Order: sequence, then structure tokens, then C-alpha cells
Amino acid sequence: MPEYVFLLLGDEAQDEALSPQEWEEAFAAHGAFSEEVARRGAEITGGQALMPTSTATTVRFEGGEAVGVTDGPFVELKEALGGFYVIRCRDLDQALELARLVPMGSGGVEVRPVMGEDHRG
Repeated sequence: MPEYVFLLLGDEAQDEALSPQEWEEAFAAHGAFSEEVARRGAEITGGQALMPTSTATTVRFEGGEAVGVTDGPFVELKEALGGFYVIRCRDLDQALELARLVPMGSGGVEVRPVMGEDHRG
């Protein structure tokens, strides 16, 4: 079965405003999502929540060589990558069905296929 990455994009300011109880509820909702993925015959093979973009460091490249290191994310966006799942699904239809179940207060879920060995040169 192919794997898909679910990129969880949201507003970091909303996340920072959550109370400890709201964080606990959010993690419980993701636990319930994980159980639903398995119940539907798919498998979460990876994933993590990410620290805020303020903790990011970017290595920049030019002509194939690293030319500098800067604090912060590569691009400035209103929505930031807050976490991800890697999920083995039957096909894109199932991946999109599961993406609709990710517990997100706002923002979006970008679904992208993982490059398999058959796509590598």
C-alpha cells in the first residue's frame, strides 16, 4: 500500500493560546483519530507534532552547496506546519477520506504521496 504524508497546517497563535486542558483534549482527539485510521484498515507509520516555527533554523543552498544558516523558517506564512502523520493507505481516495477526520480546529491538511522506490531514478 502506498504511504501519504498528512501535513497539518494551522495558526500557531491559536495553538499558543490553548489552555493545558485544551492541549490534553487535542492530544486525546489525535489518539481517537489514530484508532479510527486502524479501524478503517490503514496504518500510521510515522508522525510527530512540531515545535513552533520560532524554533526553526534553515540551512540555505545555492548551486548545490550550503551557503548559510539563518534562524527561523524558510518562508513566512500565516499557517505553519504544526505536525505530520505518515499513513499507509489503500489509495488517494482513502487518504483524503482519513484527512477529513484529522482533528483540526482550523487550518488544513495537505496530503502528499511519499516517493516510492519506483519513482527514484
